[in-house]
Amino acid sequence: MTRYSRIIGTGGYLPEEVRTNEHISHTVDTSDSWIFERTGIKSRRIAGAHETASSMAEIAARQAIAVSGCDPEEIDIIIVATGTPDRVYPSTGCLLQQRLGIKNCVAFDVQAACSGSIFALSIADQYIKSGAAKKVLIVGSEICSRIVDWTDRSTCILFGDGAGAVLLAVSEETGILSTHIHSDGEYEDLLYCPNPQAAAGADEQQAGYINMRGNEVFKVAVNTLGRIVEETLDANSMDRSEIDWLVPHQANIRIIAATAKKLKMSMDQVVVTLETQGNTSSASVLLAFNEAVRDGRIQRGQVVLLEAFGAGFTWGSALIKY
Repeated sequence: MTRYSRIIGTGGYLPEEVRTNEHISHTVDTSDSWIFERTGIKSRRIAGAHETASSMAEIAARQAIAVSGCDPEEIDIIIVATGTPDRVYPSTGCLLQQRLGIKNCVAFDVQAACSGSIFALSIADQYIKSGAAKKVLIVGSEICSRIVDWTDRSTCILFGDGAGAVLLAVSEETGILSTHIHSDGEYEDLLYCPNPQAAAGADEQQAGYINMRGNEVFKVAVNTLGRIVEETLDANSMDRSEIDWLVPHQANIRIIAATAKKLKMSMDQVVVTLETQGNTSSASVLLAFNEAVRDGRIQRGQVVLLEAFGAGFTWGSALIKY
């Protein structure tokens, strides 16, 4: 038989605390209108002191497993996309495996910044299509609030915390049509987060916090996402009009709008969670997908384009018949 990877369950988790633009304006020189006009963000969720990437991943993962109706022991692989792991090692994937109580599977992390979930989908798809796995759990989980300098107006307004999950299973029905992933380390200094314990000569003042040259990142993001839209359509001999939904990485409303314009799609066909969640890095695409599935916008049989861009630079897409 022809083997496809098909999504059989989705899940998501957002921490309880809501931090609005108004809250941020009390600590840095900004305002709600200034932030919203430039980013499309009104608020974001902030993880509690007791929460970690693995604890949030567990909640999202359990939702996806429950929706699927499968036995957790049937899961062959767990892949966690995160740039904010609980520990340097063991991986957050292994910590999630322990939390879920699954013994007979392999677990590991993927670090591709905001593109992490797309990279994880691509890896999982290859495992399933090759016959090496039948069920793969993918979770994107991030606590970006702990690597943001809350006195830096250029970055603290952008990021939030959360976790999103999907469970993939082998199927004879069409599922993931194609995935496309890319990276280019030439742009490493435009968006990065130092490791203060490992980086030689790290700047102590900024060590451990996100650093970003926003205008330059924006230009590269728009160009690369435009190209990957064409690459994805060409690979599937598909016209723009055949795509029902765009689920983009939630970084900036202007980047999202530019990608929608490239597809000649109305913003009514774009899933946007940015306004109330901010940029949750590798969690954002899966959180948005889960929200649109659960509220009934995305229906079985529809064609969905997922895409993301992140530090590295990394970028990627997944075309799915849900």
